[in-house]
Amino acid sequence: MSVPKRSLGEAYKDALLSLAGSHSNLFVLDADLGLFREESEFGRRHPDRYLNIGAAEQNLILTAAGMSIAGMCVYASACSSFLTGRAYEQIRSAVALPGLAVHLVGSHAGITVGEDGAIYQMLEDVALMRALHGVALLVPSDYTSAYALCRQVADMKGPSYIRLGLPEQPLIYSPDDSDFRVGDGRILREGDQITICACGIMVGEALKAAEVLDQQDIGAEVIDCYCLNPFPARLVLSSLQRTGCCVTAEEHFLPGGLFELVAGLAAREYPVPVQPVGVKIDFGQSGSAEDLKEFYGLTADQIVSASVLAWTMRRR
Repeated sequence: MSVPKRSLGEAYKDALLSLAGSHSNLFVLDADLGLFREESEFGRRHPDRYLNIGAAEQNLILTAAGMSIAGMCVYASACSSFLTGRAYEQIRSAVALPGLAVHLVGSHAGITVGEDGAIYQMLEDVALMRALHGVALLVPSDYTSAYALCRQVADMKGPSYIRLGLPEQPLIYSPDDSDFRVGDGRILREGDQITICACGIMVGEALKAAEVLDQQDIGAEVIDCYCLNPFPARLVLSSLQRTGCCVTAEEHFLPGGLFELVAGLAAREYPVPVQPVGVKIDFGQSGSAEDLKEFYGLTADQIVSASVLAWTMRRR
């Protein structure tokens, strides 16, 4: 039986529409994405609360900052490569330093943008945003988690960055699940022989890998690390203490991402083997999303291989 799929961009759009009634100060800015569609449904329903800035991400951030100072609850969306790359100085100086409640939504993240190629395939945005103190960093794995997290940040006092991929993703959580909090994670499967920490599209791959490992009598505990800042260190550390080894899985470069977070935590608090699955230092390229996942090793099979290695190192 196939698992239903929905896009994370749709979750963002639906979250904004649901917030419009309860947050009279909500305003949405867009850098020519049309909220991931040709024409914005939010803009049609609330034309006085929506503005397409155009392909001008630096202006997007400065406009969002000004509106936040004026008391608005501001969401600003753009392609992640241009949002966090081109407008990084503005994010740092005008949003992060003053701690404004501006909620940045980066679409088209990772290699699964596909045929658009390396320019659009942002693989270093997590590293960039992790470096900014006080910016909540969220990487949802499916429609349900994206919807809940996009809604939750509306009541935050400080800034946030939500990383969304482009393709539809299998549903992992039940539609009525809303128990997602900034600074937390979720244990999706319990195990006592290896911890698999994953985020974004790699959560589904981690669950597939855990099924394979179970057939090899290796009990894998799978954690959805949907919040990378603040990181759920206690949750992850507790799992490492139970299992004694770990694999991380992310659609991102290894430097600056989930691997460095978990490996650093282990080095400081509870040294155990940590093996990474992610994109090594090499930019993306044009191709289908599925072909690129295979080429860069972002698959359940790669997680299984890394898990067996980490588990073997633990037993030495």
